[in-house]
Amino acid sequence: MNSHDTDIVLIGGGIMSFTLATILKELDPSLGIAIYEKLEDVALESSMVWNNAGTGHQALCELNYTPENADGSIQTKKAFAINQLYEISKEFYAHCVRKGLLKAPETFINPLPHVSFVFDENVPFLRTRHEQLSASPLFKNMVYTEDHELIKQWAPLLIEGRATDQRVAATRIEEGTDVDFGEMVHQLRDSLSKMSGFEIFTNHRAIGLDKRSSGWDIRLKDTKNGTIKTVRTKFVFLGAGGGAFPLLQKSGIPEGKGYSGFPVGGLWLICKNEEIVNKHYAKVYGKASLGAPPMSLPHLDTRIIHGKKHLLFGPYAGFNTKFLKHGSWFDFPLSMRSDNWLPMLEAGMRNVPLTIYLVEQVLMGMRGRMKKLNLYVPNANIGDWTEQFAGQRVQVIRRDASGHGDLQFGTEVITSSDGSLAALLGASPGASTAVDIMLQVVRTCFKERIQKDGWEDKLREMLPSYGFGLEENIQHFNEHRSKTAETLKIPFAAI
Repeated sequence: MNSHDTDIVLIGGGIMSFTLATILKELDPSLGIAIYEKLEDVALESSMVWNNAGTGHQALCELNYTPENADGSIQTKKAFAINQLYEISKEFYAHCVRKGLLKAPETFINPLPHVSFVFDENVPFLRTRHEQLSASPLFKNMVYTEDHELIKQWAPLLIEGRATDQRVAATRIEEGTDVDFGEMVHQLRDSLSKMSGFEIFTNHRAIGLDKRSSGWDIRLKDTKNGTIKTVRTKFVFLGAGGGAFPLLQKSGIPEGKGYSGFPVGGLWLICKNEEIVNKHYAKVYGKASLGAPPMSLPHLDTRIIHGKKHLLFGPYAGFNTKFLKHGSWFDFPLSMRSDNWLPMLEAGMRNVPLTIYLVEQVLMGMRGRMKKLNLYVPNANIGDWTEQFAGQRVQVIRRDASGHGDLQFGTEVITSSDGSLAALLGASPGASTAVDIMLQVVRTCFKERIQKDGWEDKLREMLPSYGFGLEENIQHFNEHRSKTAETLKIPFAAI
């Protein structure tokens, strides 16, 4: 058994770990940081380009961030929060481009209009959503219409072949983006690997964590040759997607008691006909079916991957017991513990519609999937589309304020009381708000260094809008957003 010491260990080679590593290296270049990834390369799970929608989540088109109240009004708090969090992410991307940590912006982020599209009984919902959101400066540039011809200009595939008397509605905003988080990870890996004190180990699986007086001993297995080594570190971040659940349980920290995860898989339909692909240039989000999880919001997405346009629709949800795309069928059953089985059972009983929905999705064949696609692309032909697996997510199950098990669809960070361990659980909106999530980790787990070593000032240099309520500081918002947009080569419209 070999031993190795480093200041910081990050488990999982995705966008979260690399965002945290980059921020910490910018704050203190002398830090020793090691990333361990169990697969043969980084960004092969949720960060991989086909395993996420690539949406710069800013609530511009995602209807699940604005749920409807019983009286027909719209909840906007989450939409406003997520909108501003992605501005912080874009400032981070721009900082990395200026520092040479990321390459030309068009290699990982591209401007793409964001469109919401509904029909029939959902038209009043979208109209009200637009009225409430557009009253805020953050959504002032959003355009609403119920006109077939205008929607056809925005996204022809939505209207061609549709009955002219069907009620439809759409909103569009020009400042949306499409992001290749996997490409971003690879670029950050290449830049960080040139720095002193940074190491990355692929084909290494974390198999145990042992607490010690001033940090952790982490046992890792080299999956190529079977050798085991122990890494001693002051701080460990569990950012391995669904794989963070079993590692959190192995850590034994009391803050992780009672948590469990519910795995949900996804599947895309990918268009093979380039003529159809070239007709569409937008991210179009619809309204979720009754009982569907938020990650299953139907969307017709343009993706820019290595400079080439692609078109996908989905995702269609499914269920298996793996916590990762490359995980084990035993992940879910082995995650059951004496402290979490009851919340898990309660969450299942409270989400019967979700269970029914997942069963229907699992049993759905290609013709069933095409039927759903035809709701958004009436002229879609089965011969032009093919299926592709869209990755695996694990939603958080924990006790709510009343003490009952509840299924959560957000992202949550759990930290030990001494700040020596942080674990990231959950999914949506995930990668788009990675910078803010990692800033939470830094502020919670490195608060002494923030106070004593001037990290606060360095963070504000990197992220000029960090700590500002942008709605109340419109001049500040416009000034810095325009600089970010110029660096990233994306649209900017003052508000």
